[in-house]
Amino acid sequence: MTSFNSGAQPQNRAPQSIGFLLLDNFTLISLASAVEPLRMANQLSGRELYRWTTLSADGSQVWASDGLQITPDASMHKAPALDIVIVCGGVGIQRTVTREHVSWLQSQARQSRRLGAVCTGSWALACAGLLDGFDCSVHWECLASMQEAFPRVAMSTRLFTLDRNRFTSSGGTAPLDMMLHLISRDHGRELSAAISEMFVYERIRNEQDHQRVPLKHMLGTNQPKLQEIVALMEANLEEPIDLDELAVYVAVSRRQLERLFQKYLHCSPSRYYLKLRLIRARQLLKQTPMSIIEVASVCGFVSTPHFSKCYREYFGIPPRDERVGSNTTQQVAMLPIPQALLSPLSGPMSALSQARNESTFASVRL
Repeated sequence: MTSFNSGAQPQNRAPQSIGFLLLDNFTLISLASAVEPLRMANQLSGRELYRWTTLSADGSQVWASDGLQITPDASMHKAPALDIVIVCGGVGIQRTVTREHVSWLQSQARQSRRLGAVCTGSWALACAGLLDGFDCSVHWECLASMQEAFPRVAMSTRLFTLDRNRFTSSGGTAPLDMMLHLISRDHGRELSAAISEMFVYERIRNEQDHQRVPLKHMLGTNQPKLQEIVALMEANLEEPIDLDELAVYVAVSRRQLERLFQKYLHCSPSRYYLKLRLIRARQLLKQTPMSIIEVASVCGFVSTPHFSKCYREYFGIPPRDERVGSNTTQQVAMLPIPQALLSPLSGPMSALSQARNESTFASVRL
């Protein structure tokens, strides 16, 4: 997987123009999570780093999944020049993607637009053949159906995925994390950290963070024994249960236990159990002040060296580096407030003008 170039960009570069294509029944929280970091990037920098436009197929109102109506800025065929197109999906995505959407997205790809999606919007890009050979994230409710419908797309349970000129995100607040990473790569980590502080967002999650996909969704209702075993594992992370005992608890043989995990979860029971404990350890390292020794004990490891070895093999970094990397809070350098701005000609410029009197206006030096 290849990521975009990182580092702050020249101060005289033109604002990036982003078009949000709203599909019927899109999830409003995902749209807001993607747009608000752009607004705050402009406010904190005191400059128009980003401008955004909402689009629909014909320019008419679009219903969000919560029943609110959004009047877009334009139809997709009358969109201004765009650098990035992000598809906002939601409920019933298979029914809302039309041939017109697919054709327009393909035309955007031919013009070398960077393409993204939030929530279930990845389905639209996949329908257009624009995710073939790319890693992709999508809301977990759509994961299984996308794996079946688009075998050339490398589906992932990650919260978001940045792969070359494609970036896709699951739903809820995950687009916020994705946009913060993109902003960091465009304009530096200090700006994304300051945005996080403004939104009272304790930790910016990264590409290694995964969605919590309910096992029932992955397996359906056909494997109650396997679901029961996993539930027992999840309830006993501090003192792991021996696999022979697990088999006895659910009335299967050890061999049947091994076969169930290999067939449906594509790994051994011991490997799956270890993964649950390591994921829990990662949460504790990032979200609590517990020492590494305490985390190792709570997650069922007999020694700190053994825990560190397993952690490094699974996540690629030792536990101590995980904790250092999670501290994104930075001091924000204050700059004087400019005396004037350009006349607001658009929604983004209007928002930037209104933010002129905020104490945080132009507070981050790029």
